[in-house]
Amino acid sequence: MKKWKHRLHEIIFEADTPAGKLFDVLLLITILLSVLFVAFESVNSIDEIYHNYLNWAEWIITILFSVEYILRIISVRKPLKYIFSFYGIIDLLSILPMYLSFIITGTNSLLSLKTLRLLRVFRILKLSRYINESNILFKALNASKIKILVFIFSILILCIIFGTLMYLIEDESSGFTSIPRSIYWCIVTLTTVGYGDIAPQSPLGQFLASMIMIMGYGIIAVPTGIVTSEMSKQKPFDTNTQVCPNCLNSSHKEGAIFCHYCGKTLNNVN
Repeated sequence: MKKWKHRLHEIIFEADTPAGKLFDVLLLITILLSVLFVAFESVNSIDEIYHNYLNWAEWIITILFSVEYILRIISVRKPLKYIFSFYGIIDLLSILPMYLSFIITGTNSLLSLKTLRLLRVFRILKLSRYINESNILFKALNASKIKILVFIFSILILCIIFGTLMYLIEDESSGFTSIPRSIYWCIVTLTTVGYGDIAPQSPLGQFLASMIMIMGYGIIAVPTGIVTSEMSKQKPFDTNTQVCPNCLNSSHKEGAIFCHYCGKTLNNVN
């Protein structure tokens, strides 16, 4: 790999160097601005006044994203690997709508294309691999997924039981017209959301609702405790932000010379 490609790869794909960190910060700011401009454009009162400015700003950001997309393709050994990767597809979809607006005519078509520009927000996920704590959180969630699924299944059973009881206790005039609707009320109440569209009127129904509300406070804390317990078991990863130029695999061990996935040399300048 040529030296300039090696340097370009370090800046764009890694965050261990000052240049790489600066690039990531600027990229994050640009992504947030692009999403902000799209959000402003959806507000009619703002769009009527600043439509041209917002349009120019979106074009500038689209061009910057296009340049970044091309540079990413150039800096890797297998361009197709990046192009057809998850983040590569997101990168492409986030810049396509503006260019397609030249080809596709019609107001309705353009409105649908604007929604695709919101995919730029997913580019923020690319920066998550540079945060060591995020790896700990993801691993804790993965380790506790079975416990959480069992917990959710148990809550679903409780909602079915309490919803059915409330349907038997309350009159249809209170809003409990069917068992599914009563189960919906139980879910809303148990999660302490409380829309208020359905409310028990009988003393027995209100007593049962009170029990469900109190139970809801305890239930909310359970998933948090499960994940927190798993997080306390996790050890910090001794990793860096080295991204293999060959297979684009990331999070290698600190000081690694070879990619742990494909075996190719990392940051080969020869």
